Amino acid sequence: MSALSDQLVTFAILAYLIAMISHAVEFALGNARKVAVAAPVRELVGAGVGSTGGTVDEPVAPVAPPRPDRSAARAALAGRIAAWLTTLAAALHLGAVVTRGIAAERMPWGNMYEFVLTVTWIGVAAWLVVLWKQPSLRRLGLFLTLVMVLLLAFAELKLYVQVVPLMPALQSYWFIIHVSTIIFASGIFLLGVVPAAAYLMRAGWEQGRRSFPYTLARRLPAADGLERLTFTTHAFAFPIFTFAVIAGAIWAEAAWGRAWGWDPKETWAFISWVVYAGYLHARATPSVKRNVATWIAVVGFLTMLMNLFGVNFFFTGLHSYAGVN
Repeated sequence: MSALSDQLVTFAILAYLIAMISHAVEFALGNARKVAVAAPVRELVGAGVGSTGGTVDEPVAPVAPPRPDRSAARAALAGRIAAWLTTLAAALHLGAVVTRGIAAERMPWGNMYEFVLTVTWIGVAAWLVVLWKQPSLRRLGLFLTLVMVLLLAFAELKLYVQVVPLMPALQSYWFIIHVSTIIFASGIFLLGVVPAAAYLMRAGWEQGRRSFPYTLARRLPAADGLERLTFTTHAFAFPIFTFAVIAGAIWAEAAWGRAWGWDPKETWAFISWVVYAGYLHARATPSVKRNVATWIAVVGFLTMLMNLFGVNFFFTGLHSYAGVN
């Protein structure tokens, strides 16, 4: 089962990569304009002087109807293929998570590799739900699949560890409660940062900025829709993240005799909570501009990355269960 899980991860990465390429094709062709190709119009030509002394005008050729917009049709086809490939990749991805858990005979969240594997699946599953409800946001899939490819490739190359039993400190029912909610909230935050970054680029484009990276946003959905998706995902994930932090404190009280000790992971979890709370407060405050609030959401995700990668690689504490130290 462990070998099967590894193979499914590889196939999932390839499927995400092909889906990303298909999205890129849709992105490149999606805004092709219809070009009306008319037959040449001949000017009036004096054919000579008739008996009345006037000129004889040659008739004007009729204008041909516009050709069908083949580029738009190809873009739509590429987009549909990308969506189906993303669904296939998510199915392979889920198979990798499930078979990893079967091989380990536990929930597959015991180390950093398994954590990233599960968080990314939550993110793409949430994206498929969004895509089903709002197909107009499909071009955002280019950036989502890019994130999937990068994170899964990094996990395979740098974080991979063999299946091992769960260490004694994690053998508790609180492991399922705390880690599952952290994973779920992190996956939704992962999805939420994609429209956040896209909104910042698209808003700049709509304001007339034509430099990089704003030029990447000219074929993205409207800024208002991206901003609403950013807010919706964060408003949904934040209460779950709050519960996860509280559950972790209760578990720490039961395991270590204290609910909070400013361990590096606890500290960065608190920092992330404060930043995301700040985003939601800023988003609800009319005097705060939407792009300022969105930048706070992006900073929040950077603190989550710090908690996931930075703390596990560079700090040692009671939460050093990453399997890469």
